[in-house]
Formats: sequence, C-alpha cells, structure tokens
Amino acid sequence: MKATLLTALLFSALWSAAQTAWTPANMMSYKRIGGVAISSDGRHVAFTVGEPRMTEDQSDFLTHIWVSTDNGQPIQWTFGDKSCTSPKFSPDGTYLSFRSSRDGETTQLYRVRLTGGESEPLTRVADNIIDYQWSPDGKSIAFTMNDSAAVRTKKDKKEKTDWQVVDDFDNAQLFVVSLMKGTDGKYPVRQLTHGPYHVLDMAWSPDSQTLAFSHQEGSWANAWTTANISAVAASGGEIRGLVSDPGLDAGPVYSPDGKWIAYNTSRGEVRWAGREGFRVIPANGGKFTEIAASYDESPTGPWWSADGKSLYFTEAYHTSTHLYSVQLAGGKPTKLSTHARGFLSAAAINRKGDVAFIFQDTETPAEVYAASVSAMQPRKISGVHADYMLNQTVSKSDIISWKSKDNKYTIEGIVTYPHGYQKGKKVPLILNIHGGPAGVFTETYTGQSSPYPIQAFASNGYAVLRANPRGSSGYGTEFRRANHRDWGFNDYEDLMAGVDKLISEGIVHPDSLVVTGWSYGGYMTSMIVTKTNRFKAAMAGAPVTNLMSFNGTADIPDFLPSYFEKEFWDDPAVYSRHSAMFNIKNAVTPTLVIHGLNDERVPPEQGYQLHRALQRRGVPTQMVVYPRQPHGFQEPKFIQNVGDRTMAWFDQYLRKRTSPPRGTTLGPKR
Repeated sequence: MKATLLTALLFSALWSAAQTAWTPANMMSYKRIGGVAISSDGRHVAFTVGEPRMTEDQSDFLTHIWVSTDNGQPIQWTFGDKSCTSPKFSPDGTYLSFRSSRDGETTQLYRVRLTGGESEPLTRVADNIIDYQWSPDGKSIAFTMNDSAAVRTKKDKKEKTDWQVVDDFDNAQLFVVSLMKGTDGKYPVRQLTHGPYHVLDMAWSPDSQTLAFSHQEGSWANAWTTANISAVAASGGEIRGLVSDPGLDAGPVYSPDGKWIAYNTSRGEVRWAGREGFRVIPANGGKFTEIAASYDESPTGPWWSADGKSLYFTEAYHTSTHLYSVQLAGGKPTKLSTHARGFLSAAAINRKGDVAFIFQDTETPAEVYAASVSAMQPRKISGVHADYMLNQTVSKSDIISWKSKDNKYTIEGIVTYPHGYQKGKKVPLILNIHGGPAGVFTETYTGQSSPYPIQAFASNGYAVLRANPRGSSGYGTEFRRANHRDWGFNDYEDLMAGVDKLISEGIVHPDSLVVTGWSYGGYMTSMIVTKTNRFKAAMAGAPVTNLMSFNGTADIPDFLPSYFEKEFWDDPAVYSRHSAMFNIKNAVTPTLVIHGLNDERVPPEQGYQLHRALQRRGVPTQMVVYPRQPHGFQEPKFIQNVGDRTMAWFDQYLRKRTSPPRGTTLGPKR
C-alpha cells in the first residue's frame, strides 16, 4: 500500500511539472537525412531528405535530393510526388544522377545537369535498379538489378501460377548502360553476369575497362558467409575469380593507380558475431596483404587515400563513431575525427580527401557536414532541422558505466533524464534494450521519430536507460562474443546491474520500472518477464521467444547454430533453457507484443507464441500486428502508433490509467 501511494504521488508531481511538448505525433515531423555524396572536386555535396506523408490515404516517407555548391546554402534539386534517392555526381561534375520511380512502377536511373534543367531518364529496364556506379571516364554506369523478376511475377500473378518455391531467390546481376545513345535513340544496356549467384556491389577500375564485384550464393541474408569477389571486362566476357576464401569477402575498391584492390573481409571466419577487417590484393588477383585490425573489428569502408598508401574507414568506439585511417605498410589505425561525443555516419570520401558525412549527438539533430581528412575541421552544410521543435528543451543524456555482476566487464549505457529533472527526485525508468545482439546504442539524437521516441518518454516523466551489455558491438571482438551460448543470462545481469546503479544513485524509483526492446531487445524483454517481477509492464517488439521454432522459420537459419555452437536437435536443452516460451510459467508482467506481418527476420509466430501463452496464463497482454511491415517498420503512421501504444501501456500499469493519454490514437480493437 505504501509503495503504491508513493508511486502515485511521484507520478502526480512529475506529471504536473513535465513538459508535454514532445509527443510521438509531433516527433514524426523529424526529417530523415541520408544518401550523402561529394563531387570529385569537393565543390558539391548532395544528400537526401525524407519527410513523412501522413494523409488520409498515404503513410510513407517522400524523399528528395538537396545539393550544396561551394559551401553555399543547399537547394532542393528534385521534386514531385515520387521519391528520388541515391544521388551521385558524374566524374567531371557535370551531372547529378539518382534513382526514382517517377515515370512508372519500377526504380530507374536519371541524371540532371548541375547547371539546372529537366532530368533525363537513362534506363527503362524491367525491374528495380538496386545500386549503381559511374565509370571514371563518365561514359557508362554499372548497376545491379534482379534479372527480370518483376516481369515474371506480374505474368505469374495474372495467370494464377504465382506459387513460390522456398529459398528460390531472385538474384541481382550486373549490368552496364552506355551513355552514348544507339540508333534507336535509347541508351543501350548490356548484361555482364548470368551467374547462379547474387551480385552485391561493384567497383570500376580507374581506366574504366574492368569491374570488380562481390557476389554470394543467394540474395537472402543467410548467404553472407559465401561472399566472394570476381572481375569482368566492362565490355563483357569471361568472369575471373579474385577472392574465394571462406566467410565474407566483399566491397572491392580499386586503388588510385589501379594496381590494387582493397576489400572487406571476415578473415576466413564464418561466425555471426563478426570479426571483420580489410585486405589488399593485386588487381589481377593473387596473395592478399592483411591490413592492421581496428579496435572493434567491424569497420565500414574502405576508401583509398589519394597517394594509395592508406585506407579510410568509419567505426563505432563505445557509444561514439569516428573516422579513421590505417597505413597499408602497417601500424595501428589513427582516429581522424576530433569530436569527444557523437555519431558520425554515411561518410562519402573523394580521391582528393574531401569528406562529407552526417553528424549528430544526443541533443543535436543530424545534419550534413564536410571537411578534409587531412584537417578534420567540419563545416556544417545543411540546416534541415533548424526549425524542428524550435524553443523546446531537449532533455539531457549522460554516458554512465558500471561493473558486471561477474566482474569481467565494464558495461556502458546512455541515460536520458526526464524533462525538468531535479537531482534527488526518484523517477520511473524505461529500460530500452537494443537488437542484434551485436547492436550498439550510440549517441544519436534522442528527438528523432522512432518506435521508441526518447524525448516523448522524457517529456512524459520517464528516465530512459539504453545499455550496451556483453554481446554488443563497439567494445571489441571479445566483448561482442561474450554471450555465446549465454543469451538471456549474463547479459540479463549486465542490464539489471545498470538498473540497480540508477536506483542506488537515487535517480530511479525501484517500484517504477518498465522494459522494452525490439528484435534481440524483444528477446531480452520476453526473457526478463520470465526471470523477475520487478518490472510493472513490458513491450516486446518483434521478439524472439522460442529459439527452436525461430531457427525453423527465420530467414537466417545459420544464426543460432553459430551463437549456440550446435543445432537444436543436437542440444535441445540449451535452446529451451534460453527460450522464454520454455520458462513462461514464471511470467506475471503485463506485456504488449508488437509485430510486423511481413517480418521475415523474426516471423510473427514468435510474437503470437508469447501473447497466447501469457493470455492462457491470465497475464495481462495485448498483441498488435501491422500489415506490410518488415522487421524494421517503414510506414510513419505505424511508427507513431507504436510509440503511442508503448507509452499508453506503460502509463496504464504505472499510473493506473483507465484510458490512453490525451492525443493518443490507438485505432480500433480487434
């Protein structure tokens, strides 16, 4: 009784004092920046801006391209009711190219002069163009596309013969479009590959005569461990294998002189908690040179330096990300970016060493910046969020750390305080758990739209802890692999130790805890409700709940055997011990289950199992499913609804509400 009264008084005080400006609804106006590109001379920077369309009959993000010239104010470059994405500059800086479905149902290539004018379609191919690269001489563009899958699918549906063979995938192949028109007035397209594989990416040789490309056995996510590298003449002909080692070998990039190819590699290992780095081979194939390992062994890149002696890459370091360089001759990588805190992403580097990228931190929205890798003094290019939630306070976030229960590791997390937080007052806590398990919470902007609208939670009186338990990236390979055969146990203790730290410091009230997470975070949420009744409510998003059935229905069947080192039929005890469904009789926590009906990564049957079991045991539960949504939700109305529902669910069981907060639209009950 005393605890209940204390909780009620606590929330009453917080509710009256909290700012209410941040809500899942108004946070949806946050614009999404991506697609950064920089011209070869460094004069132009392009990027995309996506804005939500939430009308009576629309729920999507309309994306268009903006261009800044000579550090001037960016100008919107594409318009219309169809998105334009993937901007790239022609090598001579004359054109800007992009992908769009503006003239039909499929995504094609277009270009527009940087001096202005109408855009020109370059392709009219049968299916969506996935990725593309300009040739260095500017005379051709290489691209990948599924080999006429759209035509076959349309025909099969019309004839009612559209059965599907499981694991029979539509694979992307490599094509080249010449930018010299044929006699029919069209730009001719030739197909370079017809292999029983899926082409991932491509890179032109500096003389525009050859394309190196990586490919794997199929287009599904499970096939990444089969990725190899080959080469083919741009005019077509024999395909030459360059790299065929076990594990991942992909992302080839030619050196400026064309003599070498750098690429990303798992160094011969086939493990899902990856350990990756870079290797360099002669352009015609041969023995590789190993490049020094980075701190986290999970780099993004590489890009070549102008002199061909170094490689650039980006990588997470704890809760931040940075730009690095590493010498081919040896030595540890060098950090080039100078920020102490923050998240650097979507880097684009030209051969001169000009770099453009997106940067944000927990209190600063994402914007585009540019610099030189030789002197990282970033200058702001964009001002997309200048008016976003203007004059509203962004609640503070801190990086905190604590020792693990077994004293093996130092665990870090990001804590965001409630709006108007006063030291000494104990507040309710949302424990937010990331996916992966090899994900990592970094210092991204807490005011962006998301199924987990952090600033809306803070405005509603909650502190939010986003912890990086063992198994997370950003802390090195050993830490990332420290949860092998141990899901839901020591990582659970890492999370609870962070909660206890906030309680011991007088920040969080022990009677006011709720928990949520997506994917692996949903898995941990489902495990937590079977291990403790400390949390008053839970929301499990796309949760893995039964490791045995997950392994038989997900699109990554090699994933769990890699982590648990055996198939479930060889070691059923370890699979059941680490599954919420085999321990569900212990659960008493009211649990909301969220799932997308088009989720192939964690199929919705996983969520149904949790919901039905809780329902049969008399535990308060609700499951909401969203049509068309894959593992990561894509439609803004649904993203907002998840935020609304999650907060209403937590409020109901902490504040004993009988109805959702004002302004919350949850939709019809079914």
